[in-house]
Amino acid sequence: MTLTTLRASAASAVATIDARTPAHRDRAVDGLRALALLAVPTGHWLLGGFTLDSQGALHNASPLSSFGFFAPLSWILQMLGVFFLVGGYASSLSYRRARERGTSTACWLRGRLARLGRPVLGVTAVWAVMLAVLYAVGVPETTLRTGSTLVIQPLWFVGVYTVITALTPWCIRVARRLGAWSAAPLLGSVAAVDFLRYGPFAAAMPSWLSLLNLLPGWMFAYQLGVCWGEKRLGRRGAWFLLVGGTALFAALLLVFHYPTSMVGVPGESRTNSHPPSLLVLALAAAQSGAAILLRDRIGRLLRRRPTLWAPVVVINLSAMTILCWHQTALLAAAVPASFAGAIPGLTTGPDTLIWIAARLAWLPLFAILLALIGRYARGFESPWKQVSRGRRALAGLLAAGFAVFALGLA
Repeated sequence: MTLTTLRASAASAVATIDARTPAHRDRAVDGLRALALLAVPTGHWLLGGFTLDSQGALHNASPLSSFGFFAPLSWILQMLGVFFLVGGYASSLSYRRARERGTSTACWLRGRLARLGRPVLGVTAVWAVMLAVLYAVGVPETTLRTGSTLVIQPLWFVGVYTVITALTPWCIRVARRLGAWSAAPLLGSVAAVDFLRYGPFAAAMPSWLSLLNLLPGWMFAYQLGVCWGEKRLGRRGAWFLLVGGTALFAALLLVFHYPTSMVGVPGESRTNSHPPSLLVLALAAAQSGAAILLRDRIGRLLRRRPTLWAPVVVINLSAMTILCWHQTALLAAAVPASFAGAIPGLTTGPDTLIWIAARLAWLPLFAILLALIGRYARGFESPWKQVSRGRRALAGLLAAGFAVFALGLA
């Protein structure tokens, strides 16, 4: 196939996608979701590395331990606030339309939760089989545990998102009553927990206290999205979020000395992301305000540029595949490389400028591997109509076994 033929085929596909997009489709919201989705693998691929021990096994490492200037990059790549904002917006509209069609709340929830659960069950079941195969061909157990940790790492997000999605009807009722102020108690809850675990009484606080931030911390932006979808959050509120979130973010960094990185740094006693600290909510507020203010511009751009709109559609159709399998793409390059020894950007420690340059050079390969994996893994996102109950039960058993191994319980 010649280059001219490829270009013609691509142009035809772009035109087809643009023509089949309904006029009422909110392209800006899809564009924001695609941007937030792409930030997840990009962040993990850039801010995650490996070291190779004397037995040839891989261990997790991070360039953030050696390069503090990487921390501001995490402010850009940490876009889960935008993802939850768009998720709340989309859920609000979807629930309203379902109720208008006469669909029950329980039926709507089953459909939404199944769409989240199938890909997670698929990736964990496949990895359960892969563990046995990789161990049989000589991959060290330490490498398998390292890989399992990376694979299961993004799945906590799906679990939290599932719980929050189940609370959508309640979120809508509160949004209709209180408007955007319905998100304020969530912010206050996280602030109170942060004060207890970082303030003058921190030494007397139990270690599990931070877990109280898990649900309200990630629900904050989702609630803002529900308010946006219910038309209870407009441009004035968006400006307040942008300015207020930015000011709070700066104060937490400069006055209250929160960790600079938005993701965990090995060796650091404090982390902003697991569970989320008040700094995460400040960033989410600023990002949410900016997203709402830029919505019209983004929408116009995607309507005028079909070549930009086509990849947005593809990314949105593969959302769960990207979230569930992007770490597998990284491991598909790193694990074979570990048998070859020290390869910059793959198996060498992320503590030199050479590593940074090499990792940037490897990013296209990771993307290609993810695309190849996704070609087959996307089937897990579709309804499992042809899958028998026995196979579903087997998949559940395999997934449970993988979770036990990945969490270090076996």
